Amino acid sequence: MAKPDILSRREREMMNIIFRAGKATASEVMDAMADPPSYSAVRATLRVLEQKGHVRHQLDGVRYVYIPTMNRERAGVSALDHLLNTFFEGSAASVVATLIERSKERMTDDELDRLSDIIRQARKEGR
Repeated sequence: MAKPDILSRREREMMNIIFRAGKATASEVMDAMADPPSYSAVRATLRVLEQKGHVRHQLDGVRYVYIPTMNRERAGVSALDHLLNTFFEGSAASVVATLIERSKERMTDDELDRLSDIIRQARKEGR
């Protein structure tokens, strides 16, 4: 079985569609995709997402309706944990530094102040 925390580009696209809609059939997922593969490929990918534990299905007549098994925030945390451990050796500081470096021209004073507040609060609460 494929690793449950790792999603391909297509799987991420389908999960985004299902998260936005709350639930969706294979046809609805396919219709919402920018460049959809075949219907069979959509169904196969939804089966993989189900095997990985990201969605479950309910029967609605003859159709399967796919529902996320976790909320978007929890899924995002799981993906971020995978990214952190795979590419940044578990260093949150490295991730944050990279994000700030890539975004510094677009960051507002309010966003920078918020980051400062978060860091200040983390120092206060201890490690």
